[in-house]
Amino acid sequence: MKAMILAAGRGERMRPLTDHTPKPLLAVNGKPLIEYHLEKLAQQGIREVVINHAWLGEKIEHNLGDGSRWNLAIHYSPEPAGGLETAGGIINALPLLGQEPFWLINGDIWTDICFSRLPKQLGDGDLAHLLMVENPPHHPEGDFSVQQGRLCRADNGKASYTYSGMGLYSPDWFRHRPVEKLPLRPLFDAAIEQRKMAATVVTEGHWVDVGTPARLAQLDTQLRGEDDLG
Repeated sequence: MKAMILAAGRGERMRPLTDHTPKPLLAVNGKPLIEYHLEKLAQQGIREVVINHAWLGEKIEHNLGDGSRWNLAIHYSPEPAGGLETAGGIINALPLLGQEPFWLINGDIWTDICFSRLPKQLGDGDLAHLLMVENPPHHPEGDFSVQQGRLCRADNGKASYTYSGMGLYSPDWFRHRPVEKLPLRPLFDAAIEQRKMAATVVTEGHWVDVGTPARLAQLDTQLRGEDDLG
C-alpha cells in the first residue's frame, strides 16, 4: 500500500508564517507537521509516499529529501502555480500512486490517532473510507453524518462529524478525469448520493486542523508542555 500526503496549499490563513515556509513544514514542538505523518506511516509499514506540492515546493523537497531517513521512498508530484486543489492533485499524482487503494493524509493536520485506525481495504463498490472525528470548537457544525458505517449528508438533525483529512481512497475514482483544478467536496457529494462512501468515527486521541497561527501556537504550547511533564 502507498500513501499520499496533500501538501500543495498556499496556507493563506497562516500568513505571514507561510510567506516563506510551506504550511506542512511549519513546526510544532520542534518538528515540521509533515514529519509526524512520515513517522507514523513508516511505523505502519508504508514504504512509498507521494507528496504533492505547489507553493514553495522546492523547500519541501529539500527538507524531506528522498525519505530514506524514515525508511521511506518519497515521490514528489509538482503542480503548477496556484495548485490543483485536492482532487486535482490526486488526479495529477495517479501515475505515482499505482492501481491499489491508497491512504490519503492532509499535510496540515496533527493527530496522535494511530494510523492503524486507517482502513486497509475498501468495501465492495466503495470509492473511499474516511476517518471522522468529533467536531472541534472552530467547526461545530461538522461536515457529514455517519449512519451505519456510511457517510451521509449532515442534515435532518443527524449528528455530524468532521472529516479528519485521513482516509483510504480508490484510484479508480479519479481515473479518466482531466488534470485540472478540482476540489474533493463535489466528488464526496456525488458518491454519497450513490452510497459509495464508507466512514468510521474515531473518538479517542487528539486531532487538530492547524489552520491558523493561533491554533499552531496552541498546539506547540500543548506538545511542549507534555514533553516537560514527561
